[in-house]
Amino acid sequence: MESQIKQRILIGVFIFIAFIYVIRLLMLQIFDDSYIRYAQNNVLQEQTIYPARGLLMDRTNDLLVYNDNIYDLFVTPEQVKNLDTNSFCDVIGITKDEFIARFERIKRQKGYAIYRPSIFEKQLTIKTYAKFQEMLFDFQGFYVDVRTDRKYKYSNAAHIMGYIGEVTEKMIENSDGYYRLGDFIGISGVERTYEKELGGIKGVRYVLVDSKSRSQGRYKSGEFDTAAVAGKKINLTIDQKLQEFGETLMKNKIGSVVAIEPNTGEILSMISSPTYDPNLFVGRERGNHYMELLQDPTKPLFNRPIAAPYPPGSIFKVIMSLIGQQEKVLFPTTAYGCGGGFNYGGLHVGCHPHGSPLPLQSAIMVSCNAYFCHVYRTVVNNPKYRKVEDAYNKLYEHLASFGMGRKLGVDLYSEGTGFVPKATYYDKIYGRNRWQALTTISLGIGQGELGITPLQMANATALIANRGYFITPHIVKKIEGKKNPNPEYNIKHWCTVDTSYFPVVINGMEDVVNHGTAYIAKIPGIAICGKTGTAQNPHGKDHSIFFAFAPKDNPKIAIAVVVENAGFGATWAAPIASLMIEEYLTKKHNTRPALVERMINGNLIRKSIINDSATIKTSKN
Repeated sequence: MESQIKQRILIGVFIFIAFIYVIRLLMLQIFDDSYIRYAQNNVLQEQTIYPARGLLMDRTNDLLVYNDNIYDLFVTPEQVKNLDTNSFCDVIGITKDEFIARFERIKRQKGYAIYRPSIFEKQLTIKTYAKFQEMLFDFQGFYVDVRTDRKYKYSNAAHIMGYIGEVTEKMIENSDGYYRLGDFIGISGVERTYEKELGGIKGVRYVLVDSKSRSQGRYKSGEFDTAAVAGKKINLTIDQKLQEFGETLMKNKIGSVVAIEPNTGEILSMISSPTYDPNLFVGRERGNHYMELLQDPTKPLFNRPIAAPYPPGSIFKVIMSLIGQQEKVLFPTTAYGCGGGFNYGGLHVGCHPHGSPLPLQSAIMVSCNAYFCHVYRTVVNNPKYRKVEDAYNKLYEHLASFGMGRKLGVDLYSEGTGFVPKATYYDKIYGRNRWQALTTISLGIGQGELGITPLQMANATALIANRGYFITPHIVKKIEGKKNPNPEYNIKHWCTVDTSYFPVVINGMEDVVNHGTAYIAKIPGIAICGKTGTAQNPHGKDHSIFFAFAPKDNPKIAIAVVVENAGFGATWAAPIASLMIEEYLTKKHNTRPALVERMINGNLIRKSIINDSATIKTSKN
């Protein structure tokens, strides 16, 4: 009896132990997939397929930006076994402390898993890549993936094209798991604005590997792979030859050039000077190059054409001529005298010697300060408005319709608004109802608190060329696979000035080039309409400004040039604009070799340059 009891107890123990094993196996095989996953990742490796970014071309299909292979080192942590850390570090060129730090960083990144590949080292050199491939079998869990980085055919147009860089942790968090540490994304310029089109879509490749990470081929012949989708090719609106020539003319100068095709709003050239070679932001040294450019006192990373506000100086007189006519306080026959400047109740604004009195067209030609002070006074003190503030608000409305004091909507990041003061601005300074036209008279000649970006200047020029409307300036002409990529860039934006008021102003601008202050810009056989401007600068020499369009009838190009600390508008800005107009319309820039040489060799950069945002109180031609 006792032996039977012992036998039953022993059988019960064996049954209980067997039951425990069965339950444990069920938990491992059914409820816990970690071992299954571990087994899969020993033979199955998931690799990301990075798409090629879309190419960038100019308006003539000249290739600007293409792709080049780079080699990134990835690691799957759970597959790392028997690693000779010292040997590995020697091959890669890092210390053991750096090795440990890399793994710690990988573990902290969002979406980390020991069975998922993570980037360990970006952009191996060709020499390191070749050496690593020779010793691949000794480094289980590591593999090299080939993807692409950008290459720039030309060393110009950096502010237009922009650059790509590594995603930040915030970008990774906002991407719903799409981006991972080490991925690249557009940071500025077209690369950023059109990231969705240029970036493409990543794919996945499943590769069978043995215990030493040696590839055994595609899993099920690639049945479960997803192909990467390459980025789309984009044609920019710029003319590469015009851009290159313009940057050459602006060498060793601080300033901007913007050229627009008036009837389309397409930007033909956009120059920010000083600039930089976009290839500096390619490869492992991009971070170092970025810091060097960031610390450069001439601020080459600053996109001046779309962000820097400048007092427009005398080019603003053209705008006032149109607004004055619209407000019925100015007519083509209106004449004002100039006895060396504008004098009113003890206020004096100086002017240069010229014939007097003059009607509107002639006043534009000689750029009479006194004349346009009178125009501004009559606009702001217009008796048809109950208060000065109401008249000024109407002026503000007119200027906004020309695209001033607001963002135009160009397809590039960091566009600035410029600055056109509202009536409330002067209320804060002088008190409500305690200021009037004479208080702000410098605005009439493009000075005072006004700040206009070169893009806004060029856009206003295009509007005048079109006799009353503009199309939002833009930098992308075509996107592969899209018939009308940006329909908003087909809309005409009409200003508040009637088209009937443009002819006398345009004739005056033609006289400026043929007989007036911009005679140096004249090109035989091409009718150019332009206006010079010179804005005084309390930190140094005056800013040289010029805007123009050509030909007079059926214009093909509208351009604005700003050269900081360069003196009169006719000295630097007008010749640069004239040479670029000639290059674009005739494809020639060798007809005036002495002028070209003077522009190219002119070095106007001051190392201690300060971005000028000061109030300017007087104007010259």
